[in-house]
Amino acid sequence: MADADPIADADADELFVLTAALLTPARFPSVLGDDYPAACAALGLSPYAEGYGLVFGQDGLGARWTVVVDDVSLVAVAISSWDCGMAYDLSPDERSVVTGLPGWPLPVATAAPGVPAPHDPPREEGAPAPLSPPSGERWGPAQRRLGADEVALQWASWRARADDGGTEPVPATGPGGPAPGTGGPLTGSGENLSGAGLAAPVRGSGAPASGGAARAALSGDPYSGVRKALVELHGYLEDPPPVGRVRSSAGVLRADGPGWSLVAKADDMAFVLLDELPRAVLPVGRGPQLPALLAALDAMAVRPS
Repeated sequence: MADADPIADADADELFVLTAALLTPARFPSVLGDDYPAACAALGLSPYAEGYGLVFGQDGLGARWTVVVDDVSLVAVAISSWDCGMAYDLSPDERSVVTGLPGWPLPVATAAPGVPAPHDPPREEGAPAPLSPPSGERWGPAQRRLGADEVALQWASWRARADDGGTEPVPATGPGGPAPGTGGPLTGSGENLSGAGLAAPVRGSGAPASGGAARAALSGDPYSGVRKALVELHGYLEDPPPVGRVRSSAGVLRADGPGWSLVAKADDMAFVLLDELPRAVLPVGRGPQLPALLAALDAMAVRPS
């Protein structure tokens, strides 16, 4: 993350960059939507094929701002440098600025020194509400996608947990699945994301669950939602979804749909997260049909250039 110098005589026209993220068909903050067009729409942007860079900073009065730029390469270099622990002064040219949006759609852990604490700028009459991160107190589509991000970033760990508990193909009937739980914050490249913690993928209908709705779902058939997701994924092969709905990075396949997210490796197994099962991670073993589905999805997935 970029270092900010102490600021003297700052004013509202200055922007002190704290961090950044990419908004491209292959790589976008999943809190914003299931696919690239949806993520763009959440920020009032057109789904420009080359994508955007999102620069998060504070003005001289401490107000939070998200500056959207079309110089994707510049932002990508900055993020790569920060990820490697190198300093990089991200200063987008004014000509590359597409728009400035009040607030941050993601939580940012740092603040510029020498200015007031981060806060939303005054809201002008008729202007939209400032952007704000998703709440960590509830479970919904944004938290479900953040949970899938966590599984993708920590694939080896989640795969080992699945091995400890054993995996099977999705059952045709009957219960079986992990219980919701709690955990720490999520972090990603160039971003500081806070989402809901996830439980280990424990199988069996007797696992404890937090919350009445979760307990009711686990006592029934939690894999009914997984089967629905797999049917919809097969549909993607016949009717391609919006760009970014299926994507691959570092060998990990991600797919999202209404109420579900899938994380997988084409030559391995999969995990599914559902809106209806807060914080649960449902392992899906290879079986006779999953390999062909994952291979086909991997072939159509969009990848970072």
